[in-house]
Amino acid sequence: MLSAAESEALVLSLRVAAESVLLDLPLAIALSWLLVRARFAGRPLLDAFVHLPLVLPPVVIGYVLLLLFGIHGPIGSALRSAFGIRLAFTSGGAALATAVMSLPLMVRAIRLSLEAITPGLEDAARTLGAGALDRFVSVTLPLMAPGILAGAVTAFAAGLGEFGAVITFAGNVPGSTQTLPLALYSALQSPSGEWAAARLAGLSFALGFGGLALAELLARRLRRRLGQ
Repeated sequence: MLSAAESEALVLSLRVAAESVLLDLPLAIALSWLLVRARFAGRPLLDAFVHLPLVLPPVVIGYVLLLLFGIHGPIGSALRSAFGIRLAFTSGGAALATAVMSLPLMVRAIRLSLEAITPGLEDAARTLGAGALDRFVSVTLPLMAPGILAGAVTAFAAGLGEFGAVITFAGNVPGSTQTLPLALYSALQSPSGEWAAARLAGLSFALGFGGLALAELLARRLRRRLGQ
């Protein structure tokens, strides 16, 4: 049985992961399309930049976000002065850090789905008079749906376990930014927190495994419905 603080951390983790997916989704679709369909000189550099969070230490990502979106950072100070928005050391900042870390996972899933689309289907729509936007909305986007769904669920599951970037940019404030992995970290620092750490670790394992299994199951079912 989870304590009130542990339940609060779980709810916050679910909310932060969901918000990060919503932040990532339109950007991931646009980046996937650019990396697969567009032809421009800097495409390899853009590809490398998008996937940087996979190879950099999460603490580095959190530190860069702190430099950019902190109250004295160029973007953070502008947001605060213009709109009164503060991201550093808030749950919104936790969602932003999680979104940055999970973006490559979503892009990879959507990109694979887009690469599997037969170009002849879009060519047929073009010959019938469909414009570029019409082709994307009516043909390409529905065929990308398995990758979008799999990427969103995988990013959500990964977001539940994000630690380094979140603690660096958003801190570890109970009730505000203390997500499930941060609560586990805090429990490990407590002399009497062994059972709490074990509960949280088991819950994290169950959520991560369930998320990955659900992503694969939903993607397979959607592919069968689309006849892929």
